Amino acid sequence: MDTLLITIPDELFAPAESSSFSGSYQLPELTLGADTYTFEHPLSWNVTVSNTGGSLLVTGIVSGDAVTTCVRCLDPAEYRLEGEIEGYFTIPGSDVELTEEEQEECEPLNEDHTIDLSSLLIAALSLELPQTPLCDDDCKGLCAGCGANLNYEECTCDVSQQEDDFHENPFAVLKNITFDD
Repeated sequence: MDTLLITIPDELFAPAESSSFSGSYQLPELTLGADTYTFEHPLSWNVTVSNTGGSLLVTGIVSGDAVTTCVRCLDPAEYRLEGEIEGYFTIPGSDVELTEEEQEECEPLNEDHTIDLSSLLIAALSLELPQTPLCDDDCKGLCAGCGANLNYEECTCDVSQQEDDFHENPFAVLKNITFDD
């Protein structure tokens, strides 16, 4: 993964100053848990860096189109993602004293006055990714018996055989459990 560095101009070291930055970032893929998302086109981003006294606040938006595999039918699942970017960086040598919470949330600004936005972009997108990626909310999935994609074709399994298999399954007894209210 490439880094995306922005250089903080000298005027941003004065309290209450801010500057905007924008651009694109090529992220070939992003893996979250068992799911891998690919990005055919570069991500679009824009941020505002504001001096809050003892630190720099980075806020903005990152957006892009991601493709992964549907967990039900294994077809491509496409998502338009738009995440909110947020990061805090302490200014070295600042006379402003930060609270303990602010110190925990802030990273120190590099000596060369650059900020690597790549981790902030990835964090913002990760929060927007679905827990269960689906090609469609009504996806019917694959038949457990014959593997047919039920979105496009009928199942070729023998229904009576499926019922027999169900009764042979040791977990089939769980269907008879009732729960008291």
